Amino acid sequence: MENRKDHYYKKAKDEGYRARSSYKLKQIQTKFKIIKPGDYVIDLGAAPGGWSQVAGELVKSKGKVIALDKNPMRSFQFDNIITLQMNMESPMLMQHLSTHFNKPINVVLSDLAGNVTGNWHLDSERQIHLATMALRTAETVLNAGGNFVTKVFRGPSLNEFEEELKELFEFKKNWRPPATRKNSAEEYIICKGFVKDE
Repeated sequence: MENRKDHYYKKAKDEGYRARSSYKLKQIQTKFKIIKPGDYVIDLGAAPGGWSQVAGELVKSKGKVIALDKNPMRSFQFDNIITLQMNMESPMLMQHLSTHFNKPINVVLSDLAGNVTGNWHLDSERQIHLATMALRTAETVLNAGGNFVTKVFRGPSLNEFEEELKELFEFKKNWRPPATRKNSAEEYIICKGFVKDE
């Protein structure tokens, strides 16, 4: 449950965002400029939709955002954000994307997170697994030169995952947005310049 005394929780409520995590994406955008007006964006594991709201603001009227989650989600008041209830590993994903998007995807976002057990090794491995699934989706849908952001926890498998990212993107940086809770083990990997195999 959200800490109701948390600064970003209250800020989200005051400013109409669905989650305090909206400010993590805002801070990532300010530092790395991953989304630009007119971009087509997929937000994986989007519920409740805080990142999708921010992405929708950034792509403006000529861009589009698909807020994808296997769980149902409230629709958005903005025409440029589309909700899609589907597992990102579904073989039908590309067909659904082609229905809603008429051009390649520029950005894939993933703030996916599993249930934290408190077992550091298990939690970090689970998070890398989610990040890897998000990367596989990004490899499938991203246009050449596209950007990718995913959440990870430090652990034994992180180095191997990072090496793969270095081969697939021209730029890779690990970063903890200031909005991240101090007691959280999470960090984000920001990747730019997807190198697409022809």
